[in-house]
Amino acid sequence: MEKVQRKKVIVIGAGAGGIATAARLAKAGLSVTVLEKNSFTGGRCSLIRQDGHRFDQGPSLLLLPKLFQQAFFDLDTSLEAEGVELLQCPTNYNVWFADGENFELTTDLARMKTQIERWEGKDGFVRYLSWLQEAHTHYELSVAKVLSRNFTAFWQLATPHFVWAGLKLHPLHTIWIRASRYFWSERLRRVFTFATMYMGMSPFDAPATYSLLQYTELAEGIWYPRGGFQTVLAKLQGVGERFGVEYRLDTPVKQVLLHPDGKTARGVELESGEVLEADIVVVNADLTYAYSNLFPQTRPQTARYSKSLRQKDGSCSSISFYWSVDRKVPELQTHNIFLADEYRESFDAIFDRQTLPDEPSFYVNVPSRIDPSAAPEGRDSVIALVPVGHLLSSKGFGTPAAGEGEGGLSREQDWEALKTRARRAVLDTVMARTGCTYLESAITHEIVNDPFTWEAKFNLDKGSILGLSHSFMNVLAFRPRTRAEGFEKTYFVGASTHPGTGVPIVLAGAKITSEQILDDLRIAVPWRGAPNKLRDQGMPQTSSTGKLDKIRRPILGPVSLAITTMVLGVLMYFLLAQVYDPLSGRRISITSNRAINASHRSSSY
Repeated sequence: MEKVQRKKVIVIGAGAGGIATAARLAKAGLSVTVLEKNSFTGGRCSLIRQDGHRFDQGPSLLLLPKLFQQAFFDLDTSLEAEGVELLQCPTNYNVWFADGENFELTTDLARMKTQIERWEGKDGFVRYLSWLQEAHTHYELSVAKVLSRNFTAFWQLATPHFVWAGLKLHPLHTIWIRASRYFWSERLRRVFTFATMYMGMSPFDAPATYSLLQYTELAEGIWYPRGGFQTVLAKLQGVGERFGVEYRLDTPVKQVLLHPDGKTARGVELESGEVLEADIVVVNADLTYAYSNLFPQTRPQTARYSKSLRQKDGSCSSISFYWSVDRKVPELQTHNIFLADEYRESFDAIFDRQTLPDEPSFYVNVPSRIDPSAAPEGRDSVIALVPVGHLLSSKGFGTPAAGEGEGGLSREQDWEALKTRARRAVLDTVMARTGCTYLESAITHEIVNDPFTWEAKFNLDKGSILGLSHSFMNVLAFRPRTRAEGFEKTYFVGASTHPGTGVPIVLAGAKITSEQILDDLRIAVPWRGAPNKLRDQGMPQTSSTGKLDKIRRPILGPVSLAITTMVLGVLMYFLLAQVYDPLSGRRISITSNRAINASHRSSSY
């Protein structure tokens, strides 16, 4: 019998989305090859090593752990089985203010209660619990209605079921406006809104839905994989290789090749000139970069769409410092946030004017605080991430015309001066707020990533470190689709396609893209319909469920009971509203004083 040839898939890019998609498609029986331009895998989730110091180049904290667990469960394994050890940070963040005060965000509810009541009193903690309840709704609805489904048409947003769910997500409110309903002091409003920096957005612009980020930190904790964030993706890569995935590093792709119809992919051409044929091409490279550089621009519609993507709002970039320090820095915890005194101005400078604020808000990470293997004994590794605007223009496309795009940092400005100013701001602020006066003199080696680094190393358009923005018109069906626009047999996975940016979100997107590919090929999805292993849906309610685990809802819940009581009260009122006057023998209304008085007058004569 002739052997059936497996469908061939080429994945461009070995970032989180490419690694996860490759493993899923290989599990389904496809022949998968991953092509990576760099000498390492993981993309921004990669490591920098220097003389025994280890730095996470991009993400440095693990959120939404269930999405990581689900990715491994779907591949018939688990984080634990693959040797991934997750370490929970005892304090999520230490948030430092210019007035010398600080706030420790933590999963410890008692500690949160003490701190919140200090600033906003007893009622402040009650409002915090109400905020948690709303953020919980944002989280659960997003996971169920957004992160687990694809949006291929605008009409999907108009179904009554989704509209009702969407209203509960408050997408038309900003995080700042929504937080201000629950937190009444400027201090706590800042504490519970700064996390939009993860998405490269201002809290004054980001939809309120994204309160789910701080919710998952407070409800599920912040975690760090021992050995660095890239460890998780390295293990996922290993799972894929067991299914037969082939990885080719130092292999940049020149272009996606098309059949004579000008729209159906047939493979790729490498920068070396080598041609690789494939039935399916999955692009994990930056989406805006890919449309402008990897697809032929011969068709007008492709050129127009590529230009429109370059004009879309992008996330911010960063100037990131990686410091080898010759001693421990006990003043700093694992995750530290330093908020500008002029809070709104610091965000407006980045996201409205696309520059470096005079007083920036920034993030400092000390991975060796939670994982001692990140630095030699007696030393620390310190990362300082300073958000800045992205570059003004896409590489190779010149300066956009007036009114096109959202502005940005000029490529011609004095970048050394800008980096020096950012470094000075970090060192001076850390010294002033924490009392760590020796940090600068303790730095023995420095590595710097600026917007040009992010652009060159990872092909990130304009150096935007988190891809396209997550503004209202850049999410769901408005976000670039997972199936390439105007092309066939070509798909996207990664930060700038649905569902969005962030490693756990991209892993959820890898599942969506993989299922779309398999459905288009009419190949069974091996993990679809599998039992839920997360154990977060309660005990199954069957005839064999024990009496201790039977779910017995009250006949009347609190709201139903209140409504029922009100209705019964009204009925009783009307039933008793008319009675007989025993003296006159007439029916009278007890609500009519006139009738009662008249009855009494007649009986007195």
